[in-house]
This record gives sequence, C-alpha cells and structure tokens, in this order.
Amino acid sequence: MNVVLAAEESAGLGMLRALAGSPHRLVAVLATPAKPGSAAVSVWNVAKDLGCPTWPASLVKDPQLGEQLRAEKVDILLNVHSLYIIHEKVLAAPKHGAFNLHPGPLPRYAGLNAVSWALFRGESTHGVTVHRIERGIDTGAIVYQSIFPIASDDTALSLSFKCVREGVALMLRLLEVAASEPENIPHLPQDPGMREYFNRDVPEGGRVCWSWPARKVTDFVRACDFYPFPSPWGHPRARLNMQEFALVKACQTGLPAGVPPGTVGKSCGSGVNVACGDEWVMVSKLLLGGKYLGAQEFLRPGDRLAEI
Repeated sequence: MNVVLAAEESAGLGMLRALAGSPHRLVAVLATPAKPGSAAVSVWNVAKDLGCPTWPASLVKDPQLGEQLRAEKVDILLNVHSLYIIHEKVLAAPKHGAFNLHPGPLPRYAGLNAVSWALFRGESTHGVTVHRIERGIDTGAIVYQSIFPIASDDTALSLSFKCVREGVALMLRLLEVAASEPENIPHLPQDPGMREYFNRDVPEGGRVCWSWPARKVTDFVRACDFYPFPSPWGHPRARLNMQEFALVKACQTGLPAGVPPGTVGKSCGSGVNVACGDEWVMVSKLLLGGKYLGAQEFLRPGDRLAEI
C-alpha cells in the first residue's frame, strides 16, 4: 500500500521505523523540520537518513495536499502524535481514509497529555486507541484499542513507552487489514456521553497541597515525571520559606505521619520524608534554580513547607 505518515515524538519514530521495515511504500513523512545543522534524533532526521521524502508537518492544513495525495495514489494516511488539524480535503484524499493513534483510551481521555492525566487521577489501567480522523479532536470512530495495567512505579515516561509499544502494534494491525480486507476495518462510533476532553491546563495550577493524601501527592509527581526529558506539565511546585522548588521524584512510604502536613522529617535511604495529610512521602529529587539535586541537599528535618 501507499502510505503517508504524519508523526512526531518517540511514537512517531517507532511507527516510522516499523513502516521502513514493512512491505508498504512510504510516500512521504510529514514532521517538524529539523533546525539547520541539527543532528538530533527526530522524525525528520531519521526519515531523511532512511531516504524517505520529508514534508513540513504544517502542510496537512493546506487543502492542496489532498490533490498531491491523490496524484500519488495514497491508500492511507497515518497520524502519530502530530498535533496539526488536518484539512478536510486532505482527509478525504486517501483511498482507505486517515487514522490517528491516540495515547489514551477514547472516549474517556480525549485531548492532550492523556498519560499524565491518567496517573494524576490514580487510574489502575490505561490504553491507546486507533481511530478514524473526522471533524473535531479525537472524535472519529474507534478502529482498535488496547487497555493495559498501570504499574505502581510507572511514571509518565514509562507509561508513554507502553503506549508506544501497544500503539505501533495496533497501527501495523490496521495496515495489515487495510491491505488485504479494507472492508473489514472496524468502525465503532464513540459514545459522546463517555467523552472527557483535556486541554493544556495543568491540574491544581501545578502546585502541591501537602494536606492531600500521600497517594495523590506521589501520583502528581509521577504524572509529571518524564525525567530526564522535559515534562509538558513541568514538575509539581512547593515552597520553603520564600524559595520555590519542584518535586521530581517521590514515593509513598506507608508510614503514618502524625505531624502537620508539609513538615520535613528525617532522611532515609536516598531521600527525605515529608508529611502529607495521612502519611509520609519520601522525596528524593528536586529541581531548584534550574538544577536537579538530591532532596537532602535542600530540605532539613524540622523544615515546614508552605502551600504556594
């Protein structure tokens, strides 16, 4: 089949490499152009290295791209973590349609940062969804969906990797069916009553409340934890006196606190205990003044962390 891929991030790289090793013809890759002289690993640079034609990602907004896809006899357009809204004439051009890989279980987790929201809300499972691209964001009929458990030590980064693995497999399954029996591509309309949409907002304004249960505090830290890569939410912020800092790594201890929330307790192992509404959490890594440091380098027993 003739395939066009619009892709970004690690999921886009995974899909690109899978397509490069498949029997399908990759007509073009739409991605963010690399900066001149940049050798960084990106969808654009990897596509160039593989000899694939590369087009700017923003081209999907141009209705004339639809004519180009028809001229190239494109069978299917795949969108993997590229955030541009695709023009209707472009969507109508591929023979078998256009499909998106969404890193969340639709219709409950439509929109942005689904992985982080699932962790923040304490979900025990997450999922990825392949759906047809229609008018609206993440609204098209579901083609395939995979649901998998969230481990107690999963971070936003590790859960994102699970989404990539599951999602690329679903996209390859779609291509297999589209190539042999396109009439059998599943089509399950989404239930609008189940839909939840998430925008760019960060929960609680990005601030930690020490009177929360320890589970909620550590879930917030995990939801922001893409370390060592940048987090779209930043890191949860707290304050000691007039100094603001961010929590990068924290975990539950299971030990009752019995002191006012925000009280800094003893050092233990590789971290420092901080009291929440019910238990101590162990904070091990902070971000202060743009630098990462161990919690013991900044927090001392008896300190009292304020609400921001």
